[in-house]
Amino acid sequence: MYSDVLKSYLPPENADKKVFSEIFNAEGAEFDTLHVDINDIKAQLNINTATWGLDIYEKDLGITTDYTKNLDYRRSVIKSKSRGTGKLNAAMIKLVCDAFSNGDVKVTFDGIIHVKFTSVKGVPPNMDDLKNAVEQIKPAYILLDYLYTYNTYDMLRPKTYNELKSYTYDQLKTV
Repeated sequence: MYSDVLKSYLPPENADKKVFSEIFNAEGAEFDTLHVDINDIKAQLNINTATWGLDIYEKDLGITTDYTKNLDYRRSVIKSKSRGTGKLNAAMIKLVCDAFSNGDVKVTFDGIIHVKFTSVKGVPPNMDDLKNAVEQIKPAYILLDYLYTYNTYDMLRPKTYNELKSYTYDQLKTV
């Protein structure tokens, strides 16, 4: 790729000479490798695309690296921890919860912090980690209440028995 670019800088009578062709092929291969490495480093600068760079983010934030967890999980922990600095308010808790639940939480405060999951039925995945992240940023004296959404009988009423008979009771709560 880059060897062709380098050759384009030569006068036409020299572009076909073997010595220049060999030099530019060697340099072009090095530039190709360098280009790949630069793009990889750029990817590490964004938490959403980072891979090996997650170790650096985790170390910087004091997070214990767990290679048994997948990259998306590790990214959500990093986002949560990095968002959880500053004055505690409902917006900050929402930011932390959004990192784990992919958004769609409503946070209210009336002496107790209420976190309601509005788009996920049942208990969201990574709930233990979400709870740990919120516990780390909230004062110990403030109570925290998580509100989950489940199907009610009225929500299931339009369905027929045949449509629902393959589900267990627990599955019907979150279908």
